[in-house]
Amino acid sequence: MKQYELSMIFNKRPETLERILRVVRHRGYDVIDLKSKTDENQIDLQLRIQSKRAVELLVNQLIKLPDMVKLKQI
Repeated sequence: MKQYELSMIFNKRPETLERILRVVRHRGYDVIDLKSKTDENQIDLQLRIQSKRAVELLVNQLIKLPDMVKLKQI
């Protein structure tokens, strides 16, 4: 399995983290490491995942989320 690292910034809402993890799980990726920092308005999320699938499949779904501000593959 390949491992990928994503750095993301989302607008902070109560359901945002749950929505992100649901998309990751539904697309068939396993979360290896998750680091999160929040401030008043945003969530800064560092996510390490693994899968046999290409990471672009997940990225294309994550950028469609309504609270997405920025996504970068590390």
